[in-house]
Amino acid sequence: MIRERRFSIFDEVMLRNELDAIHVNPCHIDSTWRFVLDHKDAEAYEVPNLPLKAQALFRAKFKPTTSHVHIQYDSSDGRTTKLLVMFESGLSAEAVIMRHDSSAGKYAGGPRTGAARATLCVSSQVGCKMGCTFCATGTMGFKGNLSAAEILEQLVHASRITPIRNVVFMGMGEPMNNYSAVVRAAKSMTGRCFHPSPKHITISTVGIIPRIISLKADFPEVSLAISLHAPTQELRSEIVPAARAFPLSKLIAAVDDYLTESKSKVFIEYVMLAMVNDTEVHAHQLGQLLRGKRVVINLIPYNPTSVVQQFKASGSIELFTFQKILKEVYNLRTTVRQEMGQDIEGACGQLHVSHRRSNGSAELDSLLQDIEELGVHR
Repeated sequence: MIRERRFSIFDEVMLRNELDAIHVNPCHIDSTWRFVLDHKDAEAYEVPNLPLKAQALFRAKFKPTTSHVHIQYDSSDGRTTKLLVMFESGLSAEAVIMRHDSSAGKYAGGPRTGAARATLCVSSQVGCKMGCTFCATGTMGFKGNLSAAEILEQLVHASRITPIRNVVFMGMGEPMNNYSAVVRAAKSMTGRCFHPSPKHITISTVGIIPRIISLKADFPEVSLAISLHAPTQELRSEIVPAARAFPLSKLIAAVDDYLTESKSKVFIEYVMLAMVNDTEVHAHQLGQLLRGKRVVINLIPYNPTSVVQQFKASGSIELFTFQKILKEVYNLRTTVRQEMGQDIEGACGQLHVSHRRSNGSAELDSLLQDIEELGVHR
């Protein structure tokens, strides 16, 4: 006898449709999610005060999650946690929790205000088609898209460890190549039992222009991050192959349009590669490209990996000079990435999961990692 497939209770579209079909108020989604989040080992049909029809539905068609945390790594300083999440397909992806202290350091000459907060970096695909030359994920090839529920379940697993304030779609994969699932997951993350608001969600892309245009209409409250990495079309085409399909001039025009109509800022991600894109000439080219725009530039120190060895990290002097030119000459808000979780391979540019099947089940073969963005500056 073949048992009917059970879906994730965090598949909001499926859950809402099934509740509508039996004429049960969808308000029970909130209480169900909150209960399942707070009771890791409970079944969805065990939610108190659930209508009998909903109990029967949940018992027959839904399970608490369709993924599980296979391995959890914690950094020695306690600030970073890496989760290897296994899915029913046998594939796996990683999510990374980064803990920040908003009160650390100074601001405007005085102490900062704020408290501890946590950012979760989620994966939207297993592998990636973009093939960025400095990124280990691209060496995996593309294994598959994650569903909206599988993306949302990364937040479920992380929220059981610590409250999550920010979510960044900057793990494995190109989010805009899995657009519908990403937008559905992002919308499900706001409100209900989760903490992030739309302005605390950032979706990254190497520059899929049609999807940037769509995002502006579909979810304008979220922040957009552009993985730029080069100030000219020629150089960008060399290190970001997808740039050949989406010329820099058209990408910047799409960013301008997004900034005009969206309620949120745009982050510009720029991995610093020694003698490739980190010279003073490159800094001036980038400054001229972005001058006057409402953007935040994140300079990301490159982290070498065992699978990508042709690049080296820029030196501290080059990083400082690059940032100084952007800030002082072009008045552009520019930050240098604070690396976190390096001792658990949790730094930018290193995520890479290999899968090997044996006896019909998936095993973890090797694990490195690439997190396109390990922090958001708010």
